[in-house]
Amino acid sequence: MTESTLTTETTEPTSARELFRAAYENRYTWDQDFPGYRADIEVKQGDEVYRGQVQINANYSVEVSGFEDEKVQESVYTQLRDIVTHRKRNVFDVAHGKNSFNLGETDNTGAVEILVSGDAMGSNYKVRGKEISMVSRVMGPMAFVINHLASQDTGEGYISKEYTAVFRNPKTHDIVRQMKFEEAYEKVGEYYLMKQQIINVNEKGNQSTTEFNFSNLQLL
Repeated sequence: MTESTLTTETTEPTSARELFRAAYENRYTWDQDFPGYRADIEVKQGDEVYRGQVQINANYSVEVSGFEDEKVQESVYTQLRDIVTHRKRNVFDVAHGKNSFNLGETDNTGAVEILVSGDAMGSNYKVRGKEISMVSRVMGPMAFVINHLASQDTGEGYISKEYTAVFRNPKTHDIVRQMKFEEAYEKVGEYYLMKQQIINVNEKGNQSTTEFNFSNLQLL
């Protein structure tokens, strides 16, 4: 075996891992000094408007209050848990240390496919530059693909501010639901916080839009 052959065989999986790691660690996340924050929130669904208060604590627990409609309050709680999922900092080796990574194809936009082995949810990704541009995953009875369309550079990592999600039946591959997300952020103190999220949903031909507007953002 030649030295060049040995180098190719031993470094390609590492290059896939390092490519994904660089993009993963380039996501904007809150640091260990994150104090938590509170805000007023307005939820618009069609002609209906709901108002309440939200709080994400320093330990990433979530509090929602002030809503008379229980389903709206539950949807706001779910939305805040999603915010925590994206902003909470996780060490790469803890989150992905047991996974193996291999390079797939490069598409016409320059995004490189990252094929993952060892992930319980069958996750695969695409990386463009130092951003994760696509996530493909299976969670129980649902498969989904998220494509990132636009991002905001905070100087401390990027925030995806426009993306689509397509949900399918993993057995039949039929589309169950399509969603598009548009988000805006505001810097409060040292932290970027969501100030708006608009979600457009197409579910079997039924279309709806939900708008979350945050105001009076205050660090705790």
